Amino acid sequence: MRVITGLARGRRLEALEGEDVRPTTDRVKEAVFSIVQFELEGRRFLDLFAGSGQMGIEALSRGAASAVFVDNSKKSLEITRRNLKTTGLESRARLVHADYYSFLSMNSERFDVAFIDPPYKTGLLQKALERVCACMKDTGVIIAEHPRDDEILEEYGNFALDRQYRYGKINISTFRHKDFLT
Repeated sequence: MRVITGLARGRRLEALEGEDVRPTTDRVKEAVFSIVQFELEGRRFLDLFAGSGQMGIEALSRGAASAVFVDNSKKSLEITRRNLKTTGLESRARLVHADYYSFLSMNSERFDVAFIDPPYKTGLLQKALERVCACMKDTGVIIAEHPRDDEILEEYGNFALDRQYRYGKINISTFRHKDFLT
């Protein structure tokens, strides 16, 4: 894994090892950041189920003002911390050791971009989508990475499915506030 572009371009990132770990591929990561390329500069980014932190780090490298990395695994957050140090982006990052539900229930910050990539086939994606809407600015975008055969609703709170992109067995689904859909 590496940072694709921006301030930390080319820096290698660590990842957890094991069968339960599946970092977002460079191809999918490039696609995600193509979708939001004009919505990152100076914005607040949420990396929910952060894992190694590569998505939030990519956002920071590309000009996001801040990123919050949420994961319930101490090992994941330690890897994220090391990756932030390697890239020199730690001053604009906040790491939160919590499960998604606890974080979203207690959070009062509003985000411009949220990236959600929970463990597959656990039902966490749908539950997280229901809750994350309350933490988004009306002009924000929610991006979900999930298996192509995962069932998702057309609407969660005031956010509606905007587009879906397919990359092999992976879908990237974007949600925007109903008042801002084009």
